[in-house]
Amino acid sequence: MSMTMYKAEFVHVNECTANCTAIRLAQYTVEMHCMQTLKDLVGFHAVKLRLGSSKSKSKLYNVRPQESPVTPALCQCGNDATYTCHPKAGYIFGIGRNVLDRLEDDKYVYRQKLNHYYPFQDEDEWELGKFMFLKLKWFNTPRERPSFTMKDQLLDWMDSLPCFTEWKVSKMEFSGYRTTHPIKLIWHDALEVVKQLFSDPAFVNHMTYTPHVINIGNQHEYGDYMSADMAWKIQDHLPVGATQVPIILGSDKTHYIAYMPIAKFRVHPDYQTILQAWLWHKCMDLVLTNLKAAALDGPFQIHSLCFYTSHCSFDPWDLDKFQKAAKAVNLSGVHMPYWRDWIYACPSVFLASEILHMCFKFFADHPLQWTKEAVGAHELDNRFIVQHKWVGMHHFAKGVTHVKQMTGRKYREIQRTIIASITGAILPQFVRAIHAIVEFIYLAQIPVHSPEMLWAMERALSDFHVCKGAIIEAKARKGKKGVKEDFFIPKLELLQSFKGTIQRLGTLMQFSADTTEHLLITHSQQSKESKDFTEQCVRLLNRQESMEIFDLYALLSSRGVSLVNDMHAEEEEVAITNPALAWVSHVLPDEVKSGILSGDAQTAFQVNITPDYKSLSPAEICIKYILPDFDRSLTDFVARSSLSSDKHTRWDPQYGRYQVWNKFCLQLHSAFQQCIIMPRRVVQAYPPSNEFPLSNCDTVLIDAMGINGKMTSYVAQVRVIFQPVVQRGSNLELPSYLSDPLLYVQFFCFISSPEDHPELAMWTVERTYTQDQNDNRYREGAVVRVTDVTHAVELIPVYGEVVADGVSSATCLEHYKHFFLNNFMDKESYHTFSTEFV
Repeated sequence: MSMTMYKAEFVHVNECTANCTAIRLAQYTVEMHCMQTLKDLVGFHAVKLRLGSSKSKSKLYNVRPQESPVTPALCQCGNDATYTCHPKAGYIFGIGRNVLDRLEDDKYVYRQKLNHYYPFQDEDEWELGKFMFLKLKWFNTPRERPSFTMKDQLLDWMDSLPCFTEWKVSKMEFSGYRTTHPIKLIWHDALEVVKQLFSDPAFVNHMTYTPHVINIGNQHEYGDYMSADMAWKIQDHLPVGATQVPIILGSDKTHYIAYMPIAKFRVHPDYQTILQAWLWHKCMDLVLTNLKAAALDGPFQIHSLCFYTSHCSFDPWDLDKFQKAAKAVNLSGVHMPYWRDWIYACPSVFLASEILHMCFKFFADHPLQWTKEAVGAHELDNRFIVQHKWVGMHHFAKGVTHVKQMTGRKYREIQRTIIASITGAILPQFVRAIHAIVEFIYLAQIPVHSPEMLWAMERALSDFHVCKGAIIEAKARKGKKGVKEDFFIPKLELLQSFKGTIQRLGTLMQFSADTTEHLLITHSQQSKESKDFTEQCVRLLNRQESMEIFDLYALLSSRGVSLVNDMHAEEEEVAITNPALAWVSHVLPDEVKSGILSGDAQTAFQVNITPDYKSLSPAEICIKYILPDFDRSLTDFVARSSLSSDKHTRWDPQYGRYQVWNKFCLQLHSAFQQCIIMPRRVVQAYPPSNEFPLSNCDTVLIDAMGINGKMTSYVAQVRVIFQPVVQRGSNLELPSYLSDPLLYVQFFCFISSPEDHPELAMWTVERTYTQDQNDNRYREGAVVRVTDVTHAVELIPVYGEVVADGVSSATCLEHYKHFFLNNFMDKESYHTFSTEFV
């Protein structure tokens, strides 16, 4: 197979203190065509290929292509959306074999026809082999010892699994320059990675093969690369029927293509940087050799993107003179960049803006430091330490000012609460400047951009520049020589390029290096001191990729399911964040557990099969959870529900028994892409304990009928999660309003809107109270259905000038009376509280 590369792009190198670094490719466009038979192709049903070689162009263009189905993601744009696909792109000329089909060529396939998990005895032993002591399936069934008796035997079995894109090791050298340790590059052939990804059937419903324009109303929406301007522009220059295959290697759906070595040369320190840069480009040359060769083999010519180089009379290997000459003209000194022989490559296009380093690390290096100077390190730390703990969110138990190096996730966690946390401790104008930066970063991460969203990004950046004087007045911007009165910050300047990048290449989240940096930490810092560290890395990486492919193959073949994932475009089809799991859920629904759906099917809820308390009476719940009005609220709920539904029940809430849970989970559709289901959010409702003397309960947003007869949103704290239990032998049937879990919640009321505090732009709430007949004052509560919950929401206490004494993360929601409704809890919450909630 040969491939013609139209445009190749490299976006970023992630450097760290480890002895290797991970690289990834951003967008590049591939035009595929085959020189032999379909059997040699890697593809699947949705693949659109142009058959023939560069020598048979005239014959090729006379072939009538088969039109392909539209990707389901485009079919679910909404009733008010229109999309237009490029008329000359993505023709189907044939069908190749996908990566699972190719497993049928394995030398042990005859054994796997009898035992789908060969060389393992069965599925359970395969699970044990994958995770050893971490997977529990093995222990659910009484059995003898596994058939593999030694570690080496298990590893040999793993090594016997087929691997189509094996990792390689190459020794790198520079003549005349020695290093303290041998330089070894661990790498994939980038062209083989493209083939592997393009032939993975798990992605069939998640790939788009034609440039397209999606309009919501009269606004062009920018999502992935295929919906951006550059893809359409490039397609105009390609032959009829050609397919662009934009790939991002190193994203959360793929793997690295190389672990770049970081060498220490035995030279003067002044020359370390330039030699390391040369080494990096030399490694890139090796990794990308076949892609560049494919790019030169193209059967068509277009207007080349120009890349000018200046001729230098200095010998590059005369390091001293050459480096001085390069610095004199503000160059890095790399005389042989890896893209020098890559046709149509232009760094001004493929070096796209990137969220982790351009936004998150900019925030940590500058706005966070300004805030630390203005608020004070001790006070800023306290405001993070006492915040309520959420499951799945990082809690800074020791504060944020002492941490020198963080992951992208921790940067996001600080951004999430910093605006509400610092309000009251510094001037409103200062808060507004930081708010503008955080808002810009959130807007930049949106997966689908409209012109309105791009305008909002520009407005946020403009707001920062209007308010940044407060930072100077507070003397919060400091350098090594003291206070600075300028904002000459390259990354701040580059934020202005985001709008143009999104319009050209699509959403910036395509280029996030966050996941690759996390994988770098988990993969490249294991067994570093071993003598055969490089060989161990290669074997480990090959085993991991082989196991992933074999796992899906064995699951599908053992259930008798086709190895081809046909594109399906049912309107009700819902995609989830894991493409392989989405496929399995479609063809093997019993393998994926479901939960309770809300009335409009927009929210899913889950509780554990086994409750934390199997049988409690109302009186026991009142005592255990310290809720004096629980029984009265439950009686009111049953009475209201019976009246409104006209379904009465013989169930007596006063004498019934209830199973109780300490938490439940909810999942929402993405506010940006309705076909995507977001990860689960855990909502806690623990009773008082030694660790949490006043209970540990999270807050949610509830839609319920208001006094005016209209649906109204309420902020509430979940105190109990429970459900009636029907005794065995009873013929009692519960009505629908008692058949799903119920919640006892305590309400908050809104006391100010975002317009009241523009520097904060958040709602403010306070607890609501009621009185009984004896004038006893207590928090207002009620029983609601779990399906009334629409979102998990985060409340940040209104701290004032300083954090109150004696408050901790376990008591902050019970101690304070006023709270900010944090619209920066996550990107989905930000969109909710800035659009439909208002």
